[in-house]
Amino acid sequence: MKTFFYFKRCRLGCFIVATFSTVLVFAQQPYAYDGLNNNLGNLYRLSNAVTRSISPENFSGERGKGGMADLKDKDKRNVANAWHAARDLGEGWKVNPYIHVEPEQTFTIAEIEGSGAIQHIWITPANDWRFTRLAIMRIYWDDEKEPSVACPLGDFFCMGWGVYAPLSSLAVCVNPARGFNCYWTMPFRKKCKITIENLADKDAVTLYYQVSYTLTEVPADAAYFHAQWRRSNPNTTSDYTIVDNIKGKGHYVGLYLAWGVNNNGWWGEGEIKFFMDGDAQFPTICGTGTEDYFCGSHNFDHNGQYNEFCTPYSGLHQVIRPDGTYRAQQRFGLYRWHIADPIRFEKNLKVTIQDLGWRYGGRYLPQQSDIASVVFWYQTEPHNPFPKLPTWEALEVN
Repeated sequence: MKTFFYFKRCRLGCFIVATFSTVLVFAQQPYAYDGLNNNLGNLYRLSNAVTRSISPENFSGERGKGGMADLKDKDKRNVANAWHAARDLGEGWKVNPYIHVEPEQTFTIAEIEGSGAIQHIWITPANDWRFTRLAIMRIYWDDEKEPSVACPLGDFFCMGWGVYAPLSSLAVCVNPARGFNCYWTMPFRKKCKITIENLADKDAVTLYYQVSYTLTEVPADAAYFHAQWRRSNPNTTSDYTIVDNIKGKGHYVGLYLAWGVNNNGWWGEGEIKFFMDGDAQFPTICGTGTEDYFCGSHNFDHNGQYNEFCTPYSGLHQVIRPDGTYRAQQRFGLYRWHIADPIRFEKNLKVTIQDLGWRYGGRYLPQQSDIASVVFWYQTEPHNPFPKLPTWEALEVN
């Protein structure tokens, strides 16, 4: 609001206010805040960003198009899947809250046109935990043919072993019983597409999900979100490659490891190494041990026990202990988010971690563990194609 004052000079030489006019101008101006990078310090700010959300009750995310599934479409797949439960109530009463992804089929759960960013994904499989490894999530930005995210659903949400463990962090939260949530900001400029592939040769995957996003102008310096999964079972080299062949300018922001141990004793003595921007034999960044990189210390051991922990940036959130019958191996889930300390690279990046324990006489033991990883990073496009994911037999936890 602006107020304009007009003055007149009187005969005695003084000034008096003759009239004024008030003009409303704020409604005509665009808000400066783009609706991204939300935090407690800026939640009060208004923005021209538009909020939308895609779910099985609104596949397009369009305004005023939610909850329109109709009982008359009960014979159409994924259009009125819960018609039987809603048969006494009808349209608007949770007629299609979930989808089925058929065996060896791919379903597009979200397709968005325009400029904006994904801000939250919630998803839960109604099947048993086995399907969290056999359901593959892929995300494509703009018009790319190769996905920027390619990962088993459970591993993307730090649940690679198919067993529940509570996880509370800034980027990923896993809540009872299979409540998968991620809060990575994922900008796009033209388009976003998210698919789920069911690798199983029988049995559909049943999914409830919600993809919440904003449509807004994306800053020129916004890079694209990437996530890549790998596994070595067993890791015969004792030097596990977390990610390789990243080309472009960007920054590494996180790692999840599902580590299965095949020997006794402390298993995490190995160093993590970041080879960047032309590094050859020796890396620029070299850690001092596995538990150190995940912000713990001394084998995560307190009074002779592994101690699970979750923090906003790092954690050993899962310890699967042998039970004396069918659960024979020790298995661990660990995460480390570089939200406050991203690792920036100009041209390329490779990350490895040594698979190292202890043996007789105080000597290091090169191990052969079962290791799977998801690395998260942002970079400019185009990106190098990812390694091809294996068949379900190689993905399965056994």
